[in-house]
Amino acid sequence: MKWSINCSLDRTRTFLTLVVVFHHSVVAYTYFGHTDPKYWLGFDMGVLATDSFFMAMFFFLSGLFVWPSLAHKAPQTFLRDRLLRLGLPFVIAAFTIIPIAYYAIELRQHPDVSFSDFWWRTVTKGPWHSGPLWFVYVLLLFDLTASVLYRISPKLLDPINRLSLRGFERPSDFFIFLVVVTAIAYVPLFLHYGPSYWFQLGPFDLQASRVLLYAAYFYIGAGVGAAYFDRGLLSPEGQLARSGWGWVIVTLIPYCLLWVMITIKREILGNPPVLPHWYEAIYGLFFVCFSAAILFAILSYFLRFKRSGVSILDPMQPDAYGMFLVHYPIVLWLQYWLFNFDIPAIAKALIAFVLTTAFCWAVTRVLRQIPGAKSVL
Repeated sequence: MKWSINCSLDRTRTFLTLVVVFHHSVVAYTYFGHTDPKYWLGFDMGVLATDSFFMAMFFFLSGLFVWPSLAHKAPQTFLRDRLLRLGLPFVIAAFTIIPIAYYAIELRQHPDVSFSDFWWRTVTKGPWHSGPLWFVYVLLLFDLTASVLYRISPKLLDPINRLSLRGFERPSDFFIFLVVVTAIAYVPLFLHYGPSYWFQLGPFDLQASRVLLYAAYFYIGAGVGAAYFDRGLLSPEGQLARSGWGWVIVTLIPYCLLWVMITIKREILGNPPVLPHWYEAIYGLFFVCFSAAILFAILSYFLRFKRSGVSILDPMQPDAYGMFLVHYPIVLWLQYWLFNFDIPAIAKALIAFVLTTAFCWAVTRVLRQIPGAKSVL
């Protein structure tokens, strides 16, 4: 049973990695990103969905195994493992992968700047963005705080675990809990900071409105995984795994309502730079409902997999983390190369997605052959 759960979660994590690659492959051709003259409305629909859930779901999945790991490892061993797996890749990437990625954007604006000049300005004066790798250092911070909280009380997350056990038969109860907690964590900060403000200190940046949202998903995931994995919400024999298309329907409702709110903003409110609080509060509530619902829909789908089944995701699974780490410069340079081609946005995005997936998978495979690299990647 546990083997089947782990298989399902591995496939879910690999799928999310491909969602990240897709998101960054198409965002240049959206209303939001629009760093390329080509545009397609369908990509706006995709990016609205992915941006609303995939990083929160990564934190949920990462939290699932934290409490058991803390129970079986000495604090110093847990700290060493997390620093090796998360801290070391982030430091290396901050000085290499990230400047290489953003140099492609810099060249589009200032074609004459050299990479050495750009790199030096980035690490000394900034801005020193971390791209999608902010997830790595934030996850490290969550792991470290979890270690402290576990030493204070190993039973701290027992109420969440009990709710997970109840979710075996009634996942809707856990869904309501997830929506309520994440709404409390997200909406007030969203009202205060808005969607665009990021905390930034050197290469450490984070979207301000989502700090507590990600923490909530991480610790709720930790509570689900704290004990009785095979008898709780994520059991392959539970109601969530048997729910079929129900959660897909639940997901579509807040997603459509998000588009209603976007239409109101653009067509009725006139797309103002500052939105009224009533608007942002309603949008924030639909946002957390959609995030929770699509998490349940995706988990429901992958929990129905059996170990004997064949999935295209399985060969990619050992390399998924490395693909996440290295994909960003590849996709940005492919978009830089595609910029001057007069082809439809769909064609550009498809080329970027396919080639980025192939290249970052190949690069990760090569890097994992370096002695000791598999313990990091």
